[in-house]
Amino acid sequence: VTHRGFASVVKDLKYADSHEWVKVDGNSATVGITDHAQDHLGDVVYVELPEV
Repeated sequence: VTHRGFASVVKDLKYADSHEWVKVDGNSATVGITDHAQDHLGDVVYVELPEV
């Protein structure tokens, strides 16, 4: 974990400017949002993912 200002950056994650992140593990990926996005979005009740 690298600390950048008030934020923590996990080295194994790839971040988007829009506060999403992805962690690739072999053929699988986990997608999430940063703490900053969670604080500002409130409850997330729907997620639309692109087809692959």
